[in-house]
Amino acid sequence: MMKRILALLISLMLLTGAAALADGYRIDARNASNFGKLLIDLLHAYERPRDDDSATIAAALDAIRAVSLSDYEVARAISDHWGRVYLNAGGEYPLRVYDGGERATALEQTGLKDSPTHAFVVLGFELKDGRMAPELVGRCDAAAAAARSFPSAILVCSGGPTGKNNPQNHTEAGLMKRYLVEKQGIDASRIFIDEKAMSTVQNAVNTFEILRAQGIQTITVVTSSYHQRWGQVIYNAMSALCQQDSGYAVKIVENYCYEIAPSDHYKKDDRFAVRQLTSVLQLPDKVIEEMKKAF
Repeated sequence: MMKRILALLISLMLLTGAAALADGYRIDARNASNFGKLLIDLLHAYERPRDDDSATIAAALDAIRAVSLSDYEVARAISDHWGRVYLNAGGEYPLRVYDGGERATALEQTGLKDSPTHAFVVLGFELKDGRMAPELVGRCDAAAAAARSFPSAILVCSGGPTGKNNPQNHTEAGLMKRYLVEKQGIDASRIFIDEKAMSTVQNAVNTFEILRAQGIQTITVVTSSYHQRWGQVIYNAMSALCQQDSGYAVKIVENYCYEIAPSDHYKKDDRFAVRQLTSVLQLPDKVIEEMKKAF
């Protein structure tokens, strides 16, 4: 199981150019290398921390601000969120783990408010022979528990027609909604789906359109524990870009996880986050090649 999961993560890591913002705000081309440096600085601050990390990151942000104030707002949002989920000085970032019950006890204890402007964004997982893998079922079970604990919130499921031997072209999101309605008893009117996403970046790009249309202000990302921080980084960056483009943004206020293995088995998930940030930011190949040297 662990080998299969790691193989999947590696394949996703290589999808640096698989999806990006087709329209909307784009960073100034003159800032591409500055963003590349910032991402590497953030990665290094997590993997091999030094006393001068704060100053190094601040200098990278200043370089971006010197070119574009709007770019700086995006960069600062990325840096601030990275600090919370990867560089948390108070200890490991707290993951809210689904306990297998009918309700999302771990989320209820956080004080998360039940609101029609809140969404649980449920990220898909590759199908096996056109069916949901046990891990995707686990994510849906967690989402159902969250839906019962917070009945005013909506659910947004994302995932396209993935996996081999899928002749009927089933989608992750379509099967997720069916399972949530038929097996978990969640009202279908609460569930919105994106059936096109083939990567975490595409999850974020596509679901933002749904979130905007539904007037969502805050989200909880629902996924497997190893995918949580990395997925949040992508959604946070998307929110920052949308803020600059249209004034619309959502705030990630909580996380909810299906635990398949101890999270510390995935200490290098920061590299997946950085790789996919290059896609969200649409950094050119030249900058990406330079970044690889620093990895």
